[in-house]
Amino acid sequence: MRPDELERVAARHVPGRGKLDIHRLGKGLVNETYRVLRDGAAYALRVAAANPHDLGVDRVWEARVLDCAFAADLAPLFEYRDPPRGILISRWVEGRAWSPADVRLESNISRLAALLQRIHALPMPAPARVVSPMRWIEYYSAAAGESAAREGGTGAESCAGAGAALRSAAMSRLAALAALPGVDPVVCHSDLHTLNLIDRGRSLILLDWEYAHASDPLWDLASWSANNDLEDEFKHELLANYLERPPTRDEILRLLLLEWLYDYVCLLWSEVYLNLQRVGGHGAAPDDDAPGGVLARARLLAARLTSK
Repeated sequence: MRPDELERVAARHVPGRGKLDIHRLGKGLVNETYRVLRDGAAYALRVAAANPHDLGVDRVWEARVLDCAFAADLAPLFEYRDPPRGILISRWVEGRAWSPADVRLESNISRLAALLQRIHALPMPAPARVVSPMRWIEYYSAAAGESAAREGGTGAESCAGAGAALRSAAMSRLAALAALPGVDPVVCHSDLHTLNLIDRGRSLILLDWEYAHASDPLWDLASWSANNDLEDEFKHELLANYLERPPTRDEILRLLLLEWLYDYVCLLWSEVYLNLQRVGGHGAAPDDDAPGGVLARARLLAARLTSK
């Protein structure tokens, strides 16, 4: 969104009449995010990022989920939203993000499990938007192929030299998943990591629901486990806390299969992101190859996927 258009949107829809102070926080594949100050109050402003690919985001269904999530105190208060344009203005949530050490605390594993139970108990907006791991792979594989063709095929997965092997491994795991007992889909957040979780002290709240969909409930456990690089003991503890009983062998296997597939989708996401950076003439961002950067993360994911 152009700066002048962003100013107009903020001036019209951010509560108050005072001067606007707009700070850009970041830009991903599907969103640009800003912190807006006005009349002493802070707000989060999200707009859809320009992107030529279909990445499976359904803003209208997200808006329906947000109504349910806010009613359950799982999402911030929204001041304005325009789903077709991807515009969302919400109250700024005060709190803190968890560190890797916080993630592994026994008390926080219990709190996270309880949060997941509440997410998965949300009413399902009709019609249900069911998205399987295979469908996510299809979205990102198509986008990765298109972006790599424009850039010359030097994306994260192709750079790892393991594109075909990883695709075959993904199909094998999808088949193994299909052979397990089926489960009823629930509302899943689908983008669980520490940047989207705010600890308000007495409660936890989640940001960025644009990837929400109906799926296997363990998909959310897999995303938290994968994004936080959880060791086996911690992922098993999370699963047991979530189920409120010792997990069965099939449940442990489902979690491990979904975690691998989630990592694979994230690797494809990285490829799309890096190729779009290059196609746009930006090149890799200075911190992409730094610890925690997109390229560094893609290399870690490729190594982890090929080692399992």
